[in-house]
Amino acid sequence: MDTSAFTPIQNQIVEVLKSIYDPEMPVNIWDMGLIYDIKADENNNVNILMTLTAPNCPVAESLPIEVKNKVMAVPHVSSVNVDITFDPIWDMDMMSDEAKLQLDFLF
Repeated sequence: MDTSAFTPIQNQIVEVLKSIYDPEMPVNIWDMGLIYDIKADENNNVNILMTLTAPNCPVAESLPIEVKNKVMAVPHVSSVNVDITFDPIWDMDMMSDEAKLQLDFLF
């Protein structure tokens, strides 16, 4: 996701998301490509669209709650809504090059 047009609060949210790790892989959810969109309105109400590595992911219930709670702790965030989607379905091509390198998927 291109973050060049992100607002300061969206950039702060990205930094928080980089502190949340997928329990099955030693890579944060941002670099895994699990975050599809971050929107913040003028009142800093935040909407996050994310996916999971699979619909039957063992953290399907807890990971969105962790995302919501950690993003809610960002200064000036008023509210957080996290929506899960499987469209498109996540695959390893969505990972950042840094994540692929960390997992030895880049040669």
